[in-house]
Amino acid sequence: MYEPLPYEPYGEYDIFPGGSEALLPAEGSVSRGWKPYDFENNPEGFAAAKAQLTNPLPYTEGNLAAGRQLYTIYCAICHGDAGDGQGILVQREKVLGIPSYDDQGRDITEGSVYHVMYYGLNAMGSYASQTDENERWLIDHYVMKLKNDLESGPGRAFDIEQAPLDNLIPAVNEEADQISRGEQKGGDGQQENQNEE
Repeated sequence: MYEPLPYEPYGEYDIFPGGSEALLPAEGSVSRGWKPYDFENNPEGFAAAKAQLTNPLPYTEGNLAAGRQLYTIYCAICHGDAGDGQGILVQREKVLGIPSYDDQGRDITEGSVYHVMYYGLNAMGSYASQTDENERWLIDHYVMKLKNDLESGPGRAFDIEQAPLDNLIPAVNEEADQISRGEQKGGDGQQENQNEE
């Protein structure tokens, strides 16, 4: 009764390899939800990401707005709201030498921006632990928009947003005429779709 039946976390037991209950994951295993990043943290990896990597997310108003919110949280404090390198920390002289996104010789691309967010560069640390892959790509869209604005380039056209593919399969209890009229049964009764005939 005084000894617990399950193994204690991080307990030492002779039955386990290495004598510890806390085992390392199997070699080559990948955490759920984590996708490997194929570019190394070196100059060659940076150059490859800059040349080859493109943003997989559609350039939509919603994604750009989400990217702006994330940029304001993580990036604007140093890079500035306009991407001109004049964030509040620069203005207070806490951090110096933040380049503008349109500086001469600073030919940033979607891939190079993502790579720097993933690994960090110079005084900028990695944001891979604070942001997930999707969030980094949303920020990437907004950074490229700021770069374009600073260079007075033509605005990029938004991709057409596709409606979510909800309710493609009708519920078992729906009648064929309800489906053709666009009616759906809600949780508390019938709801009609906004589509007019």
